[in-house]
Amino acid sequence: MADGNVDLLQGTLDLLILKAIATGPLHGWAIAKRIQQMSKDALTVGQGSLYPALYRMEERGYITSEPGVSAEGRRITLYTPTAAGRKQLAQKIETWETFAAAMRAVIRHA
Repeated sequence: MADGNVDLLQGTLDLLILKAIATGPLHGWAIAKRIQQMSKDALTVGQGSLYPALYRMEERGYITSEPGVSAEGRRITLYTPTAAGRKQLAQKIETWETFAAAMRAVIRHA
């Protein structure tokens, strides 16, 4: 954490990806940038973690992909959450909020 970035806990990447694309389709690089922006630069996701997660999430039916074209005219793949992905996002948020509340209670315990 010396560089100011926080290591991701196991299982949080799916939540971050689903949250990033919840408002509309994004391509991989834009997902990584959106996560970084949402976290106020505390979280960065490298390609080595992002793309395997995207492929795994697509296999599980949480997201779909479709070809697109960037503003610069390059071919890109756009990712969108499915109904199952939106349900998964809601469940993961609930789990994370419960976990975070428990951690706050432990940290603040006298």
